[in-house]
Amino acid sequence: MTMSSQNESDGPVSEGVAISVRNLRVSYSDREVLHGVTFDVNAGETMVILGGSGSGKSTLLRTLMGLEKPSGGEIWIRGKNLCCISAHDMAELRKKLGVSFQSGALFGSMTVGENVALPLREHTRLDDSTIEVMVRLKLEEVGLSGYEDYIPAQLSGGMKKRAAVARALAMDPEVLFFDEPSAGLDPIIAAGIDDLILKLKKAFRMTIVVVTHELASAFLIADRMILVDKGNIIALGTVEELKSSQQPRVRQFLDRVPEPDVAEDEGFLDRLTERLRL
Repeated sequence: MTMSSQNESDGPVSEGVAISVRNLRVSYSDREVLHGVTFDVNAGETMVILGGSGSGKSTLLRTLMGLEKPSGGEIWIRGKNLCCISAHDMAELRKKLGVSFQSGALFGSMTVGENVALPLREHTRLDDSTIEVMVRLKLEEVGLSGYEDYIPAQLSGGMKKRAAVARALAMDPEVLFFDEPSAGLDPIIAAGIDDLILKLKKAFRMTIVVVTHELASAFLIADRMILVDKGNIIALGTVEELKSSQQPRVRQFLDRVPEPDVAEDEGFLDRLTERLRL
């Protein structure tokens, strides 16, 4: 059954589906970036979106979060179609979506506690004492107890990521989005972020969508994985299903094989070295 036959209030037909994407297309001016992708994210699972630079994975994530407007297709979340949702309904839906951006996106002029409290102050009528308690609880959940009065500049890269997660958790979201959660972190700190994602899933049974290019991280945290290439989904399955895939493009990505035109160009490394010297 296609989603196009349903009205907005019906939502996806499958029970246990948190996000349903049908024939999604996204364009920038005349260039189409996503070419009609279709998939479901089950409630309570961690779906990892993989892809190389320029594959369309980040555009896909931004569209799922409502930050990009699709040029075609449908995205159903909590019975709402993001492609034709009203501004009011989108604002209400965002209260159920948590986002941890790649850079953390913390406000540098605010303390960690103030950053975490911001969604609560904007979207609820809770009194200050209740908000303070909730901030402490969220920071405790991500291993940052006692850091309420620090400013982001006083935190390490991994701590900033954790603070961003605490803010994303502030409204107790049903779906949590991560954009490159371990990017720019050393392996030990990155492993700590992976462990945090696993703990959050176990503790809150929330639906988690992660965009990453880190294979080790993806294999650890994913229930299922999507591999995006040139705006199309070329593989979707469990970690073991992707690992065992013999599809050439999937194997090239997983085995980290360079593009043929680079690998076969004998003068490429010489030219690159020469440019780096300039």
